[in-house]
Amino acid sequence: MERIDMWGRWKAGQSLHEIGRACGKSHVSIQFLLSQHGGIVPATRRRSLLTLTLAEREDISRGIASGSSIRDIAKGLQRAASTVSREVARHGGRPQYRANEADHQASAAARLKSIRKHGS
Repeated sequence: MERIDMWGRWKAGQSLHEIGRACGKSHVSIQFLLSQHGGIVPATRRRSLLTLTLAEREDISRGIASGSSIRDIAKGLQRAASTVSREVARHGGRPQYRANEADHQASAAARLKSIRKHGS
């Protein structure tokens, strides 16, 4: 079940039973999901403009593969060398750095940080 569909149906005024039938879940499950946010649609998650994007991480990965220095990679991205260095070190170093995996790990860490900060 798509949560967006569930929230859309809730906003349209459908009952928990109607939403549950449409989504193939019990109305109790729907009530639990809705009550986690007080019945209010949660805000869409957006990354900070300061975080590295997947495209930047792919550029880092290509730079590593071509043997470029951290400083050269950073210069190409118009980022500080320390940012690129920390990114590579955080995700396994030069031999193990993978852009997609680093991006997934960074997203998961951001969600975890948000949960710890806001409590749910």
